Amino acid sequence: MGENSVFVALILLVLSGCGGSNTPEVVVYAALDREFSEPILDDFHRASGVRVLAKYDVESTKTVGLATALLQERNRPRCDLFWNNEILHTLRLEQQGLLECYHSPAEKDFPPGYVAADGAWRGFAARARVLIVNTERVPSDRRPNSILDLVDPQWRGQVGVAKPLFGTTATHAAVLCDRWGEERAKQFFTELQQNAVVLAGNKPVAQAVGSGELAFGLTDTDDAILEVDAGRPVVIVYPDQGEGELGALRIPNTLCLIKNGPHPEAAKKLVDYLLQPAVERRLAAGPSAQFPVNPAVKETSRAAPGQSIRWMQVDFPAAARQWETTAAFLQEIYTGVD
Repeated sequence: MGENSVFVALILLVLSGCGGSNTPEVVVYAALDREFSEPILDDFHRASGVRVLAKYDVESTKTVGLATALLQERNRPRCDLFWNNEILHTLRLEQQGLLECYHSPAEKDFPPGYVAADGAWRGFAARARVLIVNTERVPSDRRPNSILDLVDPQWRGQVGVAKPLFGTTATHAAVLCDRWGEERAKQFFTELQQNAVVLAGNKPVAQAVGSGELAFGLTDTDDAILEVDAGRPVVIVYPDQGEGELGALRIPNTLCLIKNGPHPEAAKKLVDYLLQPAVERRLAAGPSAQFPVNPAVKETSRAAPGQSIRWMQVDFPAAARQWETTAAFLQEIYTGVD
């Protein structure tokens, strides 16, 4: 029996009231990599006594697989809390009316734009979209400093990108469509498909650069920093930092309660726990090197550069509204690309 089948069997047992245990439970769909999210969920269990039944995503369908499952289950929800590793598909679930509103006391000091006005979702622990560069293949005087370098013909076949239909790469695409307009965004992704090696996810991109298979690629800080930790000959470049340039994109994890989930009170306790400053400190200092959102957290990501970062100004709800348009031209460009 596969992992998903075992998970479904466990959930059906819980929903049927069988199992002979009064232990409180919460069902979590987690898109953040299991190696990063599972230890925190285990600590919540130990601290609260609430058992966590977690379903994790896979690299090749990041976020989309879990979001699709939530849509399919809308008439009989199995999930209580969606821990998304990005924000685009959280906003799409909100548009579909699947989210339960809840204002956690732990989110009261979060900055504007990171908490839905009605409490449908909240963002925390962000990752940055960065270039990872192999220093043995790219000398310092040729080092890329913009996402536009990914479509420079001199690097044809030597750069990498994750297929932009899933995860943070899809979010990045929707944001660019909103910022640039459909025509320019479509041109960029067409040129990118022609110039870059398209891989299954951000982690394979980082690994290919770390091994020297590729010169550089577009990935997330959590995947890039692991290559640095492994001693690979790589550097992390925060793109488009010049005056008037886009800036680096920062994408938060998001937490949202699923409407009519089976364990709403336990889910609220978990939201409160995950929004505590200690969790963001742990994610910033830990393997995933997340960037804290809570202003009470003074520490920054261990992946942060020595200088300040110019962050891209983003309207995530507007980008989410662009997704259907973005997805249509991305499907056209990337269908059949492995």
